[in-house]
Amino acid sequence: MSELPLDAYYDLTQVGEVAVSPDGERAAFTTTEYDPDADESVASLFVVPTDGSRDPHRLTRVAGASSPQWSPDGDRLAFLAARDEDNDLRVGRESEDEEDEDDEGENGGNGANGEEEPKSQVWTFDLALGGDAAQLTAFEEGVREFDWAPDGERLVVTARDPTDAESAYLENRRDGGPVETERVQHKLDGAGYLDTVTSYLFVVGEDAVRGGDAADAESARKLEDAYGRGAFEGLSGLQPDWGEDGIAFVSYRGEDPDSTLVTDVFTVSPEGGEATAITDGDMTCNSPTWSPDGERLAFSAGDDTNWCIPTEARVWDGEEHVSVTDDLDRTLARGSSFQWVDDETFYTLVGDEARTRVLECDAVDADWERTFEAQGDDRAVAGFSIDGDTAVLGLSHPSEGHDPYALPVDDLDAAEEPESLTRLSAVNADLTEEYEMPEVRRVTFENDGWEISGVLYHPPEYEPGESDPAPTVCAIHGGPVSYDEPVFDFTHAAFTSRGYLVFRPNYRGGSSFGRKFCETLHGQWGTVEASDIAAGIEDLVDRGWTDPDRVFGHGFSYGGIAQGYLVTQYPDLLTAAAPEHGIYDLRSAYGTDDSHIWMENEYGYPWENQDAIDASSAITDIGNVETPLLVAAGGEDWRCPPSQSEQLYVAAQQAGAECRLVVYGDEHHNVGDPDRAIHRLEEITSWYRRHDPDVTDPDADDPHDRAAEE
Repeated sequence: MSELPLDAYYDLTQVGEVAVSPDGERAAFTTTEYDPDADESVASLFVVPTDGSRDPHRLTRVAGASSPQWSPDGDRLAFLAARDEDNDLRVGRESEDEEDEDDEGENGGNGANGEEEPKSQVWTFDLALGGDAAQLTAFEEGVREFDWAPDGERLVVTARDPTDAESAYLENRRDGGPVETERVQHKLDGAGYLDTVTSYLFVVGEDAVRGGDAADAESARKLEDAYGRGAFEGLSGLQPDWGEDGIAFVSYRGEDPDSTLVTDVFTVSPEGGEATAITDGDMTCNSPTWSPDGERLAFSAGDDTNWCIPTEARVWDGEEHVSVTDDLDRTLARGSSFQWVDDETFYTLVGDEARTRVLECDAVDADWERTFEAQGDDRAVAGFSIDGDTAVLGLSHPSEGHDPYALPVDDLDAAEEPESLTRLSAVNADLTEEYEMPEVRRVTFENDGWEISGVLYHPPEYEPGESDPAPTVCAIHGGPVSYDEPVFDFTHAAFTSRGYLVFRPNYRGGSSFGRKFCETLHGQWGTVEASDIAAGIEDLVDRGWTDPDRVFGHGFSYGGIAQGYLVTQYPDLLTAAAPEHGIYDLRSAYGTDDSHIWMENEYGYPWENQDAIDASSAITDIGNVETPLLVAAGGEDWRCPPSQSEQLYVAAQQAGAECRLVVYGDEHHNVGDPDRAIHRLEEITSWYRRHDPDVTDPDADDPHDRAAEE
């Protein structure tokens, strides 16, 4: 099979959220595809029968679709989208013999036309009657999230509700006016500079839900005491869930909301009135979800100051809330939801020894059990929904792709893969069948008395222990409180199809191995994780798998941060490195990023704990650097500001290292649009070739040379 071309990124489809219908017979899922002409990502919504009897049917043909939710009767499917009308959509690349079609509507139906972009609103498809999506809301500042009422006749939505003065300020900002603020949490990555506009829960009535005029702040019922507040509320929202006896949501009511990560769970009547707190202001709570009978409420609860303490599943029974997973010593997987199958049992996802595992929980006895052993060691669960008697999971496999699968709930406890497990799509079949995809295995090694694990991707023809030592990309996960498991990833395939091994170490400081494993790094970045990563590389060299003269650093966010430690503490370890979107001077990052609370919780204030902060800053030891550095940043990354990458770049240059800086002007803490994603991979692979001692002509496929020739 042939090498994966980097511009095949345009042909990639990424599966997002999954939602199964109330009768369990259909599943909705979202995808992200790419339009090469507009250079933008396109989010779409699909529906597929869970018995696999036909291929998925695309519902939307215009960019934008997220948060699919079925109505209680299963006839309607609501979702969020910023759109004006449903025009034809083309994604992927046209074949060379395909003629251009219909250049009209180049704005993609997104309401551009020289006007202000539309806001995200709730739309719904009536799958019983058919037809295009109907718009249910028309809030001035858009809708962030929503949930159906149990009767299917109303919605609860989260929407910002500016005062007249705030509306004038927002309009001035849109016209290029200055940022004016007194908030400590004055910006958030992806949201930009913050303001003082409050978000509320609104109840959208039957007229709008059943096809009348779209609801706005004037026609919907505003729940005055159900409002958002907190440092990260601009990203996390209120997370409403409408149960039989009320609406649950999260917010904060204490002092100094911009200086804490505390969020509490509240309940409020859909008719309005005072909201009631069911937690006590000492945890970070998320994802409240009612049991079918409305008697219990499951939610996640993390420690508000120490992110190394595992996030628990807790259940409130109307009087008190108790932990269901306090003796598990494993954290709930990021973005976990709670899927109730009856009034006493729910399922959720947990990070467990570098695997996202399905957990069955007993809400009455506060007990748990690992399940879905059929997942195996070589694929990840990414997305989960249960309704009726059917479970739908997003399963990601390095060579097979990432797709939704369905099976009966009763088969989740099967020891081996049941025949009932049904693949519902193969959205990347063209890529996986035409181009070489990696094989994967797990590896373990010892360091400082700990057993450390990692994931190794390799070309199919490579035989560990038999093939010659290979060039290796050490790809370091972000967080650091996170973990790596085998997944389908375009970047991995791009590397392995070019002959690289890709080694992803699960270093100490990460999650899924318990609190003690995670806490060894707390407040002392640049210590045990750097040692573990270096030990993992050395282990692969000792096995004869990795060529020690051809080891390349790779990583985003904390993966970039860790490379800063590696190139200053182990100057001979990496042949070249490519730290992306990282932080290298913790002192100067404070206040310029959106993470001051995390810094204060882990290190204290910079002026009070200077020695520890400087010890955890790679810039302090930058005089040791010899490794060639490709440093990349997002121009509007407020999680790891671009000034950090610029500081590393200039300092390393002055210290004598060969360096290159790439800044993507309007990108946040992400990879970005397809052209930029491709450019990023071109830059990285070119940098590795340039410094690979076994590459005789490193400029043969250099994109910079091609650009000069063109």
